Amino acid sequence: MLQVMALSRGKMCVLLLSRVGLCCRSAHLSPQTLEYRPIKKVMVANRGEIAIRVFRACTELGIRTVAVYSEQDTGQMHRQKADEAYLIGRGLSPVSAYLHIPDIIKVAKENNVDAIHPGYGFLSERADFAQACADAGVRFIGPSPEVVRKMGDKVEARALAIKAGVPVVPGTDAPIASLEEAQEFAKTYDFPIIFKAAYGGGGRGMRVVRNNEENYQRAYSEALAAFGNGALFVEKFIEKPRHIEVQILGDKYGNVIHLYERDCSIQRRHQKVVEIAPAAHLDPHLRARLTSDAVTLAKQVHWQTLKTSPFTLHRFFSNLFNILVPSCPLDGVSQ
Repeated sequence: MLQVMALSRGKMCVLLLSRVGLCCRSAHLSPQTLEYRPIKKVMVANRGEIAIRVFRACTELGIRTVAVYSEQDTGQMHRQKADEAYLIGRGLSPVSAYLHIPDIIKVAKENNVDAIHPGYGFLSERADFAQACADAGVRFIGPSPEVVRKMGDKVEARALAIKAGVPVVPGTDAPIASLEEAQEFAKTYDFPIIFKAAYGGGGRGMRVVRNNEENYQRAYSEALAAFGNGALFVEKFIEKPRHIEVQILGDKYGNVIHLYERDCSIQRRHQKVVEIAPAAHLDPHLRARLTSDAVTLAKQVHWQTLKTSPFTLHRFFSNLFNILVPSCPLDGVSQ
């Protein structure tokens, strides 16, 4: 049976943290000390449908919700759906406002927010944001700052995957500093290649290069505007792959399990449009290999979170595992 997963992930992450993850490690306590602090108020440091989904899940669980919005988003629906809403990034562009960590932390502290959900995109893969939350005594609904740093940096994530024995698409070992470096990569692996933002996802900062030299600057500018860092790396572009993703759960005791896979091959501009679970016509042995490698890589970085929102495997592992399924082409689908 096919099931569209789009509406479940935001609810699941809050549900698990509320019912299972109420004991949290305090940033000011020893590693063995746990403090029981129930989540009573959650801020979503994001906008649009992801914020609305998390707000709905929190409301069903009796958790008060807080929205943040830029000056340009005053009339947006996510502001209306929250119990409280506060302006951030006064005088900044919309994207810059949602990337303004000091304002977000200030609003959280002034309004007794217990936890911050980053949604996807924006600050969801920024280790400095996860650390800022910890320093402010506000829980970050997601991995620890160290894990975010390791897996939010796509180049380091690739290196960790290689170390764990997980197959990856051929790519550069570090962010590139010039178009000439990309051209050298292309001489080895041939065109097409793809530029990817080293510190973000969601299709931003991604440009396929078949022989066009202009895409480097366009990808750099887009990554810089979206994530505050324009660093790019290069991968061999896989034509018409099946884009399969795996979700996982991990705890502080080193236990990691997977929640099976979903097929995210239907995309527009490198962004997923439909996610279907389970993936149709996926060979059982390949499914077992995908899920096993996902767990292996999660254990490699000591994954400790009950969160199953998009930026767990949705962001971190999609780039690493698409090499495993290029033999299952889906016509009309981009990577």
